[in-house]
Amino acid sequence: MATEQQEHLKIEQLRHQSADELEHIAGRDREQLEGWIPTLATDQEITEALEKAFDYRGDITVTRKDGSQVIGYLFDRRTGSSLADSFVRIIPVNEKTKVSIAYSDIAAIAFSGRDTAAGKTFEAWVKKYWEKKAAGEQNIQIEPEKLD
Repeated sequence: MATEQQEHLKIEQLRHQSADELEHIAGRDREQLEGWIPTLATDQEITEALEKAFDYRGDITVTRKDGSQVIGYLFDRRTGSSLADSFVRIIPVNEKTKVSIAYSDIAAIAFSGRDTAAGKTFEAWVKKYWEKKAAGEQNIQIEPEKLD
């Protein structure tokens, strides 16, 4: 998992690439977050884990310091000057309400749901397309996968 400093260095390297080189450069590697339970010992670890949770395309489980849990999709976060005035917003599973939780109230995070974006790159689709074409299929289309 890349740190903020590593990300900054990568961006600096990319600034020196020509437009032609950037057009053919490999994409950013996706982290395998499904099933991950990050350590939340410092304020920075909490903030970094919640940023990753915001980019995650599956459900997460947030355990509050009072022991209650919220399982759902993290769709928004508001970063303030401290953990107490920073919030995540979650749509809980099987509910239509939205829940706001202060970063300072979070005891644990688990990436508990299936990452619905995993393996959905264009390259993966092209590979499947050519496999189907080689098998003699016609009218090959991109079809959405059924979500559970």
